[in-house]
Amino acid sequence: MGLQSDRWIRQMAKRHGMIEPFVDEQVRYVEGEKVISFGLSSYGYDLRVAREFKVFTNLHNSLVDPKNFDEQSFFNVEADYCIIPPNSFALARSVEYFRIPRNVLTLCIGKSTYARCGIIVNVTPFEPEWEGYVTLEISNTTPLPAKIYANEGLAQVLFYEAADICEVSYADRGGKYMGQTSITLPVA
Repeated sequence: MGLQSDRWIRQMAKRHGMIEPFVDEQVRYVEGEKVISFGLSSYGYDLRVAREFKVFTNLHNSLVDPKNFDEQSFFNVEADYCIIPPNSFALARSVEYFRIPRNVLTLCIGKSTYARCGIIVNVTPFEPEWEGYVTLEISNTTPLPAKIYANEGLAQVLFYEAADICEVSYADRGGKYMGQTSITLPVA
């Protein structure tokens, strides 16, 4: 299994629709304004966060239970940015839709700009033949409110191509997060 380069990512995106919309370069400015970079990088792809957020709240004094998740634990935000309260987290989704080939596994890690501000992005791997918009978990580890910018870079996706094709893919298993079209809450 090897890490794939910008050339490979570009080919897979253009030929197979692996990333849509696909930005073929690293974008640092939009309409003359500096943004947190997104698009193709040397060995990965910096995805953008969409304008949809679910921000955690403890208004109802709920218990976080992945087997019985209470949707009232979040409030919805649709805006050009989202403020995450201190020591809290939010869910969001990617702007890009991903279609992962059967012989590829991805790892998604947070961008250093946010990490240096105490913002941690946690995303599980995109398994072979998974597809959908990515649900992003954003943690504010600081004692201060944190601002997340929509339509700008949030995390980098690294693509690893396997020497052998897996016997059972995410699609074969009927994975529960297949084909996500919006922010998806935990499913037991």
